[in-house]
Amino acid sequence: MRTTSCPHRTLLKMGAVVGGALAFSPLLASAQPTTPAPASVEEDGTVHLPAMAVPPSSFLSPQAKAYLAEHLRAMRTPRTQKPSTTVPDLPAYMSGYLVSARALFPSTETDSTIGGVPVTIFTPRGGVAKDKQDRVLVNLHGGGFASCFRGCGALESLPLSGQGGYKVVSVDYRQGPRYRFPAASEDVAAVYTELLKHYRAENIGIYGCSAGGLLTAMSVAWFQTHGLPRPGAIGIFCSGLAATDIVNGGDANYLAMTLGEARAPATPPPAGTPLFPEPSYLAGTDPTDPMMSPRYSSDILKKFPPTLIITGTRAMEYDAAIYGHRQLVKAGAKAELHVWNGLFHGFFYNPDVPESREADQVMIDFFDKNLGRQ
Repeated sequence: MRTTSCPHRTLLKMGAVVGGALAFSPLLASAQPTTPAPASVEEDGTVHLPAMAVPPSSFLSPQAKAYLAEHLRAMRTPRTQKPSTTVPDLPAYMSGYLVSARALFPSTETDSTIGGVPVTIFTPRGGVAKDKQDRVLVNLHGGGFASCFRGCGALESLPLSGQGGYKVVSVDYRQGPRYRFPAASEDVAAVYTELLKHYRAENIGIYGCSAGGLLTAMSVAWFQTHGLPRPGAIGIFCSGLAATDIVNGGDANYLAMTLGEARAPATPPPAGTPLFPEPSYLAGTDPTDPMMSPRYSSDILKKFPPTLIITGTRAMEYDAAIYGHRQLVKAGAKAELHVWNGLFHGFFYNPDVPESREADQVMIDFFDKNLGRQ
């Protein structure tokens, strides 16, 4: 299920709530346990929750419920985290997703160079759609600014090419630990500048998931300060709009991180500890610099093109994505937020799940609607 409204509330009912307002509803009251487990609250509002079992969301399709269980098991199995033997920069548990994606979204994949930057160009097997001959999409892959060009780039590009009818340019931007910010932003700008020789700015879309989603936001900020026109539309998926949100993700650090990734809560580092230690791509930077974290500048946000944000209620970026959307709207930018119930970070990488196909179609429809409109 998707929605454009926010915020969503995590359904964790505390004893005081169950015994209060909800008791007025016979249906809800009858659904509560006879003896609610107690919760304690500190003076600053910190809530200590008792141990509980959280089943898959009732809004998920049967396929997505099985997918969630499979994903959580993979997160608990170290051998599945190892690189795939067929796509070395993709975790082994994700290799099957790429096999499915190539079967479902037949595209021609061509390695090339644009503006001096390595890229892979995805073209629909039957050719670019007639109404999209003058349009192009630029994909900025996920992978934590450290890996996953071949795997994540393909998984993010194939649906919009094979299903959407677009030519998609996936950028092999420079990453850590060898390179540092702003190398990736410079690479995206170089590709974009070259594409502007062949496409009008309003006909170019840029999008990415995770690190690629953040880099999409970074790139728009970079364009603004380097005299480049804004693209027609962008997609910020699996990410917020600030580098700081990678660690400081609100409630999602404690709830979504645990429920979606089977990991212990991600607490912020102690005071005085660098947010991005060596050898990270972002090491040694100011995490509030708008070139890295655009949401810290309303002047930059108000000049953003139409923006699509996609996340899930069990995604580690859940709160950051919602907050980023709110900041864009407050700044006066056009932005859509779509949230999938009960799903995790980068959930749409698996194309065999109905919810993933829904997300793909939302992306395609968004670019169809917004490119060429400025």
